[in-house]
Amino acid sequence: MNEFVGYARLLEAMQLSALPLRQPAAVQPVACLQEHDQTLAVPVNVAPSADDLLGHVLFALKHEGIHLGILMQALPLLPAAVFEAALSKSPNAMYLRKACFLREAFTGQLVKQAAPVKGAFVPLFDPRRYFTLPGERNSRWRVEFNGLGTLAYCATVERTPQIEAMLERDLLGRANILVESLAPFDAERLHDWAYLQETQASFAIEGEEPSEEQARRFVRLLRQAQERRPLDESYLVAIQNSTVSHSSAQATGFRQQQNYLTNQTQGPLGVAYVPPPAELCGELMEHLMRIANRAASQVDPLVVAAIVSFGLAFLHPFPDGNGRLSRFLLHQQLCHAEALQRGMLLPMSVAIQRDPGRYLASLQEFSRPARAFWELSRNGGGISSLTFKGPPAIYRYWDATPQVAFTLDVAQYALDALRDQAAYLKRFDAVYAEVNACCDVRGSDLAALVVLCLAHRGVITTPRRHQFQDRVPEAVFDCIERAVQRLPQQLQSQ
Repeated sequence: MNEFVGYARLLEAMQLSALPLRQPAAVQPVACLQEHDQTLAVPVNVAPSADDLLGHVLFALKHEGIHLGILMQALPLLPAAVFEAALSKSPNAMYLRKACFLREAFTGQLVKQAAPVKGAFVPLFDPRRYFTLPGERNSRWRVEFNGLGTLAYCATVERTPQIEAMLERDLLGRANILVESLAPFDAERLHDWAYLQETQASFAIEGEEPSEEQARRFVRLLRQAQERRPLDESYLVAIQNSTVSHSSAQATGFRQQQNYLTNQTQGPLGVAYVPPPAELCGELMEHLMRIANRAASQVDPLVVAAIVSFGLAFLHPFPDGNGRLSRFLLHQQLCHAEALQRGMLLPMSVAIQRDPGRYLASLQEFSRPARAFWELSRNGGGISSLTFKGPPAIYRYWDATPQVAFTLDVAQYALDALRDQAAYLKRFDAVYAEVNACCDVRGSDLAALVVLCLAHRGVITTPRRHQFQDRVPEAVFDCIERAVQRLPQQLQSQ
């Protein structure tokens, strides 16, 4: 068995609870630190001794990054004297200063300094590895807290090659260029299409088909996001009440009771996810809303939108409507950051609906391991009690890297969908104008036939000809087909 190092050693030695480490460190027969698919291989001469727990903290901070969920539990268990002894030898050591800063923050107890810390301020999160915010400086340890949140609630997003490459594409900038290239009337038509598609897809993800009134209400809600109102509890309540179908599901505030999500299985095994207890949920929602209102102008808006959207889904502050609300927040955050042309919407739910399995997998990256910290009791066919057996740090600190990567892919697909629709509108207009100039046919019939012909690669099928034959001359069908077929071959289908 490999000897664990760093965070994995702290979990093992201190019997701590945390979500599974993506890449636990372990001693292996290597000459230098090596990242393998599921392990950080550590040479034996680099690993701290098994009982040097502060050494494992410092190793983790240096080589594994910041894991606040483990550090919040581990640092208070190490005596202050251990830190003070290390400071007497290396009073300005960077990783030791970070550890002392966090221990004081988590315990409220000061670690004695033999002499004041000197040197430049150091960021807690390395900006080369993580997305960060402008930090709050602690002059005692000369450490700057620059996380995406606060020490009470913080998401982390690593600068993976995939995420960096997607951000370099400037998807939002390209979306703006697309809209700017259109005439105002065409841009308005593209917007209308996007709002309708987003509405239908968001309901479809929940397995629902909205009524005409529900669809209108949701479109109106999406357009209201252009007001760029900051998030607060009353605003989220109003949005939630606009998205649910039944008045009994409407809320007056964040939930005061425990809720959970189920799958098709009966009993405790059917409970797929349990969000944080109600009291903790309310506290963390306040922190999440602060991130939403602050970060959009300081971090890439798509990164912030992913954190806010998935963060709400994981906190699940309402009895119903959380899924649609979380997807609405993708749009709301881009509006809040003024990242898109006013009135514009990226129909990201369309992309999510296209690949629901990956959307579910993105949710389960957090929800599935978090579920393991709940103990459920069964009463007949239902659940009689839910008991949380984990530390609150499970919900306070989470790695949003997978969710950000997913959101960026969704944004790319949504942009491609907008481009396709803009090109489709040009094809439709060209065919409609050509046929309308030479044929006498009612506008609504002509529009319907052009749509059908474009959808069938330049052909109006025999059943469709029969459907319209009482009011459309045969020559018109042929004229429409010729107009579509004169378009470039690659542009004939939608």
